[in-house]
Amino acid sequence: MALYGELGRLTGSPVVELNRAIAVAETDGPEAGLRIVDQLGLDDFRYLHSTRGELLLRLGRIEEARDAYRRARELTEVGAERRFLERRLTELPGTSGSG
Repeated sequence: MALYGELGRLTGSPVVELNRAIAVAETDGPEAGLRIVDQLGLDDFRYLHSTRGELLLRLGRIEEARDAYRRARELTEVGAERRFLERRLTELPGTSGSG
């Protein structure tokens, strides 16, 4: 995780910070990762929204997770990634199949 921090300082890349957020979430919990994710200005980056969806799901914040996965799906072309996001949406608790 320290290497992500150093790489982030060297590059200033928000994508590196997104990867650091994932590492932080794995070691310090989803709330810590989400705090980083929510500070990144990557509104049109599908991986931010799918990552956010996963972290929110882990926190039990289902409706927010659903919104994040929907945004990721909007930003994703047809293909395996989009099918994955559609599957995640249907797997969310309280989903009746119409994501």
